[in-house]
Amino acid sequence: MGEVLELKSSQVMPLATSLSDTNTEAEAKQTITIIDGDPSKDITSSTSLQGYQHNPQEAWLPITESRNGNTYFATFHLICSGLGWQALSLPIAFASLGWTWGIICLSLAFAWQLCTIFILVRLHEANPGIRYSRYMQLAIASFGPKLGNWFALFPVIYNSGGACILLIITGGGTLDILFKTICDGDATCHAKSLTGIEWYLVFACVALLMAQLPNLNSVAWVSLIGATTAVLYSTLIWVLSITKDRPIGISYGQFDEVKSNMEKFSDVLNALGIIALAFKGHNVILEIQGTLPSSPKQTSYKSMCTGVTISYIVIAMCQYPLAIAGFWAYGNKVPYSGGQGLLTLFSQIHGPNSSKLMMTSIYLLVLVNCLCTFQVYAMVVFDNLEVRYTSKKNQPCPRWVRTFLRIFYGGLAFFLSVTFPFLRRIAPLVGGATLPLTFAYPCFMWIAMKKPRPNGLVWFINMGLGCFGIVLTILIVIAATWTLADNGLEANFYKP
Repeated sequence: MGEVLELKSSQVMPLATSLSDTNTEAEAKQTITIIDGDPSKDITSSTSLQGYQHNPQEAWLPITESRNGNTYFATFHLICSGLGWQALSLPIAFASLGWTWGIICLSLAFAWQLCTIFILVRLHEANPGIRYSRYMQLAIASFGPKLGNWFALFPVIYNSGGACILLIITGGGTLDILFKTICDGDATCHAKSLTGIEWYLVFACVALLMAQLPNLNSVAWVSLIGATTAVLYSTLIWVLSITKDRPIGISYGQFDEVKSNMEKFSDVLNALGIIALAFKGHNVILEIQGTLPSSPKQTSYKSMCTGVTISYIVIAMCQYPLAIAGFWAYGNKVPYSGGQGLLTLFSQIHGPNSSKLMMTSIYLLVLVNCLCTFQVYAMVVFDNLEVRYTSKKNQPCPRWVRTFLRIFYGGLAFFLSVTFPFLRRIAPLVGGATLPLTFAYPCFMWIAMKKPRPNGLVWFINMGLGCFGIVLTILIVIAATWTLADNGLEANFYKP
């Protein structure tokens, strides 16, 4: 289901109707013909891919409907999707690893995931004339239809659809806290507060209203707002944390002496899981690159690399201070409360002594960021829904069908968020199982697609990183399971 640009083709081959219909790698590719064989003619309309005509189905889908993106738009998407509330738990990892190993592990994980991002960017147009604009397309092309679906389907679904559910849970909870902060002890105001389910519904309705934008390229300015708010609230939290007085009795010791060796080992693995889960967005890298124009003379690789470089410099400037300053300010007192560890502790310790305006601003920034990030991840889900319709009907989705599909998914995500409001507490377990999508699969994809010399340096590096990523995933999942079994889980179904 990649896009193939054939220089001397006379017909357009249809896109595979579904993943199950794709039996060979050749069938997983989409053919596009040149509008005019004369190279002196330059056609650059919004649907022509700078001289190439899309397979009609590609031009109907939200991810590839518009390819007029640029480096700035890609940067906005990358920061918005790659920097989130997961980074607020990084000081927890330092509490188990200590200063030295905390910084080393964070730096190694950052370099590792950045390497896999550049691998995905390179593989987007691994072969001349072929574009893989979706993670599943590249997985199928690399591993074959059966293994590609088997390996990548659940991680892609969870990292896109599951992210939307987590954003509803986080956004709805933030709305509740924001309302209580504004009330500031007014009993009459508190009495008018909505229930947890109602706050979730408010967030989902606003998110769905914003989700009516037609395609990923049109969401660029929403992503700019999301990126800006993420940088602002993360910066505010760590700056305010180091300017306030530190709590009494904090410790920077690596381990609690009363813990057994098994508990200490489990804490280390959980810390590695927290660091690994702080890096997100690999499941939308190819989709973001798919919004950029490309031609045989100038592919999308250079523009995307520039966007990745800029965005991850910004992300590093937010994550490192959060981890280092957060651990310095609170030591081992940062709680793992299923997500917003640093924000939760700051609110508990310094919230009463901070101005209402400051606390309201932080919660509002978190809320807006959740709404904007929802749009990026939901667009991948909308694309998967619409590909089913367009494959069967062989025509673009009418406006009412597109609206219905998005409302349907929004309702489903809302229902699941109400059903599993404790999802953030089991995120290390479920999210840990999807880590190969970030740390392992791209390395194996490079070997499968580029076929480096067996037992050569490039082959060894990619095979080593890929295998280590799988082993690390297994260990993190085991540690998360151990922690849940040891601490228990309050499964508050339908009670946010």
